[in-house]
Formats: sequence, C-alpha cells, structure tokens
Amino acid sequence: MTEDFAGLGPFFAVHTHVTGATATPPWRPLDELVADESVLGSRIASVRTALAGGRPDDAVEWRVAASVTHLGMVARLLSPALAFAVRDGTVLDLGLAGTWWEPVPGGAVPLSVRPPSGPPLPDDALVDALASQVLDGPIRLVTGLFPLSGQVLWGNVASAVNGAATMLGTDRPEWTVRAHALATALLDRAPLLGTSTRAEGRFRRRSCCLIYRVAPTGSGAVCGDCVLTRS
Repeated sequence: MTEDFAGLGPFFAVHTHVTGATATPPWRPLDELVADESVLGSRIASVRTALAGGRPDDAVEWRVAASVTHLGMVARLLSPALAFAVRDGTVLDLGLAGTWWEPVPGGAVPLSVRPPSGPPLPDDALVDALASQVLDGPIRLVTGLFPLSGQVLWGNVASAVNGAATMLGTDRPEWTVRAHALATALLDRAPLLGTSTRAEGRFRRRSCCLIYRVAPTGSGAVCGDCVLTRS
C-alpha cells in the first residue's frame, strides 16, 4: 500500500510493509549502506554524474556530491517521519534493517517503512521520541557514514527538518502550527542545537550544503536557507 502523503511530494510518499517482512527485489534493506560501503559510494557517484549534467564527473567535487547525497537521504527519511508525527502524533520506526529503498537514479528514492505501532503521543513526548528514535537513531547512523564536516552534515539535517515542516504547512494549512512547533523544538535541542538561526521567523542554517559549487564557475546560486545568503 502507499500512504496518503504522496500528494505532499515524492519525499513524503512511502509504501508500507509489515514488521518482520523480508525485502524482495526491487526493494533492498537500507542497512546495506552500513554493511557495504560500495553501496554508498555508488550512490554518491550517481549523484555526482547527475550534478555534472553532461560534463566529466570530476567537474563536480566529490565532497559536493557527497553532501547533496546526504541531504537527499536524510530528507527522504525525515519528511515522512515528520508527516506521521504531525498528522497522527506517532513515530515511525526507521531502523535501517527494517526500512527498504530502491536506489533508483535521480530524485527521491522509493521508500517502504513499517507503520507506526505505538499510540499517539502528546507533543512534548513526541519531540523526545523523534529526537531519540529518529535523529539519534537512523539519522545519526546515516550521517556518520559520510566523511564530511559535521557542521555541514548536521546543517543538512536541520535544513531537512525545516524544509519538511514548511512543506507540510504549505500543503496542509491545518497542520502548520503543529509542524512548525515540532520542527522548532527539534532544532532547539541536541543534536541540532546551534545548527541554525531564526531571525524574524526566517530559518537560516549556519552552514552550507555546498551545492553552489556545482556551477562551472564554482559560484552558483545558493539555497534560500544558506548561511551564505544576504539578509
């Protein structure tokens, strides 16, 4: 089955499977990223090729492709996690062994998850659970696979949290207050504390995902939430 978040965009859409099921092709368990470093290497290489846009792959720095890959992966996990939390007050179990993906090239990869099994939680407990079970669980594990600056990587995570909340509030106005309250609470505590600022309600990360360096001159446009943007 496909959860009804598909209308929010490809980063929110998920399939679901029962706990204990075994991934069969084309699905693959996401923990292969940990078990076989060549899987992540291949993913970064495919992102690098896509970013190069017909130029030689080495026209794009490896670290840029790695950061963009990481941002895509954490956004892919955090978007449905925040959607379930906002809509239902529940927490997805995103343990990598029980989460499946299809590493297709380009864009948001197809994802299959186990439906939340616990009861709805009040918001304070929900934030605690999201921080401990998602940010300090699979997100930290995936983030640790990338040999990049922690400032860049956790800035990517902060950007993904804010981006998911913004999209939820934009597409489902009735979710705006809760989405931004949960996101703000997550951004104001470890491991995301200090990764961003919010002046006059505008989110800005304290680091850069490096994608501006994809441009042939190495000085392309920056993201709207980038530390390099001017007020």
